[in-house]
Amino acid sequence: MIVVTGATGNVGRLLVETLAAAGEEVTAVSRRISAADVPDGVRTVQADLARPDGLKQVFDGADRVFLLTSGEFMAAGGDVAEIVAAAGGARIVLLSSQGVGSGRHAPAFEEAVKAASPEWTVLRPGGFASNAFQWAPAIRADRVVAAPFGDVALPVIDPADIADVAAAVLAEPGHHGRTYVLTGPEPISPRRQAADLGEALGEPLRFTELSEDEARAAMSEFMPPVVVEATLSILGTPTEDELRVSPDVEKVLGRPGRTFAEWAARNAAAFK
Repeated sequence: MIVVTGATGNVGRLLVETLAAAGEEVTAVSRRISAADVPDGVRTVQADLARPDGLKQVFDGADRVFLLTSGEFMAAGGDVAEIVAAAGGARIVLLSSQGVGSGRHAPAFEEAVKAASPEWTVLRPGGFASNAFQWAPAIRADRVVAAPFGDVALPVIDPADIADVAAAVLAEPGHHGRTYVLTGPEPISPRRQAADLGEALGEPLRFTELSEDEARAAMSEFMPPVVVEATLSILGTPTEDELRVSPDVEKVLGRPGRTFAEWAARNAAAFK
């Protein structure tokens, strides 16, 4: 049985659907999940992973675990080692961040999983294509995209590709001890993302480049300061590793990752 944490998020929801369609026995875990959020036959458990007293019911019977920890988990003082211990000898697939490899994010979660789990795989995605959802209100209202560093291109990844990689790693042997860096197939700038969204909508969008201070103020409304600064640094002055297209999606799936244009076409309804 596979436990999927963060099962209502951009990656977890798609992963649950993919695993269920493949006939896997799945338990979907989130703090506010219900049967309406998952395909028929998927067990749901409402749980806060930062509270160790509720972990036993989450991982009971699991032999594989997809582990996703949120900023709220970190803010609540959650301990990944307690999760791994509650999972017993289950194989752990951890959704980490490319920022761990580039030194922008702390490696503590990865280290805890590697130290405590008998079998583990780490996934390090770069920026998500779905971050473009933050532009949806302005696009719907004014047909405008406002973002900083308009011409800095990064290989953002479709969450569907992260879910597909996770499903493959959970289903197949041979991934123990591997760390996969997950990116899209090409770098793309915010200005070009706006153009691709306009193409998906059938009408051009206006692009407005924010100053770094303007972006900092906007991001500070929903991100803690340390995350704001790390994000601005990646967006404005990415490292060579953060600019590089990784081969790992194709290595695992046997196909290239989806482009941002494909993501935009699939999600156009959110911007209308």
